[in-house]
Amino acid sequence: MAILEVLSESTHGCTMNELSARLGRSVSEIFRMVIVLEKLGYIAADASDRYALTLRLFHLAHRHYPVRQLTECALPLLQELAVRSQQSCHLSIYRQGRLVIIAQVDSPARWSLSLKLGTEMGLGDTSSGQVLLAFCDGEERARMLQNHVPTDGELILPEEQLRRQLAKVRKAGYSVMKSRQIQGVTNVAAPVRNEHGQVIAAINVPHIARIDALHTPSADAIRPMLLDTAERISRRLGHE
Repeated sequence: MAILEVLSESTHGCTMNELSARLGRSVSEIFRMVIVLEKLGYIAADASDRYALTLRLFHLAHRHYPVRQLTECALPLLQELAVRSQQSCHLSIYRQGRLVIIAQVDSPARWSLSLKLGTEMGLGDTSSGQVLLAFCDGEERARMLQNHVPTDGELILPEEQLRRQLAKVRKAGYSVMKSRQIQGVTNVAAPVRNEHGQVIAAINVPHIARIDALHTPSADAIRPMLLDTAERISRRLGHE
């Protein structure tokens, strides 16, 4: 478990010697455990013999009942949203220091933007991350920010700027922001609540505006569709 925890905090993986140094153990002590984890598919080595986590832990978590229940409730409504909006959409949660995509539905249109299951995203510089941060209490928000493992290319916002943006999201009940990763994309995100009213996930529509003769709903027009979908998923999860 210590090996997995070290690798979960490493952006580019670790060599055996680096693992040894971080764990305070000799290479001979950890060698057998590293090999076993690799054989079981939890970690993998690249051409430079740097070990990194695979998605096996994600897939195990995805089979965990609360996550499975969430995706089973959400997928039919996400598919409906994709048809209504003519855009792709995805569902993400905060898990073990990361924002992770657990469900994805592609747009039925010819052009779409989609993210792979298991994709890890930034916490403070994405609309989904800001939704999850905005609708939790201060103590939980501080814990999420402290434990967050930044993704490659993630923009770390100044504390005051992030605080203002989260206040804006809370007041509106959703997030609309230009993508900080891809030009021409406007992200629209809304919270999903459980039976206790806690926000446990975020739905995001990465809106791509068409400029040809085939008109599709604008980001503003999609917002009420998204909020309706989030509310219906929340009701399926027991929220009233």
